[in-house]
Amino acid sequence: MGVAQQKGFYYGIKVGKDQVEVSMLQFVDDTIFFCKDNVKNITPIKCALRCFELVYGLKVKFRKSKIASIGVQNTEILRYSTILDCNKMEVPFKYLGVSMGDNHMIKVFWNDMILKIKSKLTTWK
Repeated sequence: MGVAQQKGFYYGIKVGKDQVEVSMLQFVDDTIFFCKDNVKNITPIKCALRCFELVYGLKVKFRKSKIASIGVQNTEILRYSTILDCNKMEVPFKYLGVSMGDNHMIKVFWNDMILKIKSKLTTWK
């Protein structure tokens, strides 16, 4: 748990039957933040990214960054994108080849993934 979470500045979302809190995922040079729909969660994200820039001397390309949400009003997403100085992204979207924001409980959701795996397996003959 990060300092912002400990101090009550940022709250992730609870997932699964055990209600595990997820606040962010990182993969190589990508970071996905998960938080409840609340402007109080957006400001700490901006602060964390700015601190990252200052500490590491690297630049976060806010204009290339995107924000998306599920079940949040469009006006709120536009407000958050203004605070973060980033673009709004439509849901569903693909991340690392997996569709985000679709219903993973229906069979059709997995078709693309199954086709990709089958195509990889055929080269192993």
